[in-house]
Amino acid sequence: MTVGINATAAVKQPRTGVEEYTYQLIKYLTMLPEAREHRFFLYLPSVYSSSEAKRVEKFSTGSNNKSFFDFPLPENFEIKILKWSLPFLWTQIRLAWEMLRRPPEILFIPVHILPIFHPKNSYVTIHGLEYEYFPKYYPLLHRLYLRFSTKYALKHARKIIAISENTKEDLVNLYNGDSNKIEVVYHGINSQCHSRESGNLDSGSRIKCGMTEINKPYLLYLGRIEQKKNIGGILKAYKILQEKYRLPHKLVLAGSPGYGYDNLKLKIKNYLEIRNLKLEIKEIGYIDEDSKWQLLNGADVFLFPSFYEGFGLPVLEAQTAGVPVVTSFNSSLPEIAGEGALLVNPRNPEQIAEAVKSIIDDKNLRAKLIKSGYENVKRFSWEKCARETLHIVDQS
Repeated sequence: MTVGINATAAVKQPRTGVEEYTYQLIKYLTMLPEAREHRFFLYLPSVYSSSEAKRVEKFSTGSNNKSFFDFPLPENFEIKILKWSLPFLWTQIRLAWEMLRRPPEILFIPVHILPIFHPKNSYVTIHGLEYEYFPKYYPLLHRLYLRFSTKYALKHARKIIAISENTKEDLVNLYNGDSNKIEVVYHGINSQCHSRESGNLDSGSRIKCGMTEINKPYLLYLGRIEQKKNIGGILKAYKILQEKYRLPHKLVLAGSPGYGYDNLKLKIKNYLEIRNLKLEIKEIGYIDEDSKWQLLNGADVFLFPSFYEGFGLPVLEAQTAGVPVVTSFNSSLPEIAGEGALLVNPRNPEQIAEAVKSIIDDKNLRAKLIKSGYENVKRFSWEKCARETLHIVDQS
């Protein structure tokens, strides 16, 4: 069968949650022996945005140039560049037009939005309904479009892939989705490469991330620097730790700016100016893959008390690196973190702070969380994710 995939997210930089999912899924599909029975079309727009135009302008419509990916594409994978000059509505206009004219037998959409015109055998991955729980963190038009596209996919796709049981429950409870057409397939993690046990990573007293050097000890958050990730709560918890315990740790925030960043930047500035309190908050921006694992490996505690997550991949990355995790008791996070984390109320900075302090003070608790984290990540792999996704698609 011919299988079309909207591969746009896979080639975007920097890669965060949905981009990493799409990239890894395609990468591991190319490795599966059972995938050789199909022919895959990877659809990409000729121009994504003004900032990315230089990256793709040399590729013409219909090109099979495979340099978009840093892994080899087998002969049964073909890149289809669809000419498009706008940074928006590519899915609902250009890809939809392609589906009307030359549809594959199966269409797979890794990120929410099913084209208006699509094959009857279409499959869509839904990554979460954060915008329903925290609408104030989303611009109105964007929120309305997410709601429309998710409901449309629920109604018209042959199957929906949810990335957690929590996301499936949300689709059923909030949108009255048919649970029989929603399958849960977890994200993966490359757990064999980056753990402290592997001995691959620097164990010195200083961590180098690109041009930035960070002295230990430190607490770490990794993800977008935005309001819905509860950066404000992390800052309050860190202040409490310094006020009550004079903790020697820095707080390191790694990730690209997101919604509400300007407000958070001002908060960080205000915290750093508090008199008689030595707060060391280091914001280092987006980091590459190698730097990410170096940074994780050096952290004493990983903080991820997000208000809502459809999956929560950074939790698994921290567990892979052998870092005790403090995360929220809400949404998918208990489901994904397993026994390898302390669960807290994200709206209670005091509770977040006390969880961190208990990990630092209690060596037995720390060892238990690390061991449980190593065991937990064994449940997840990108190969498993790709295989289960292909199995669902093969049911057409």
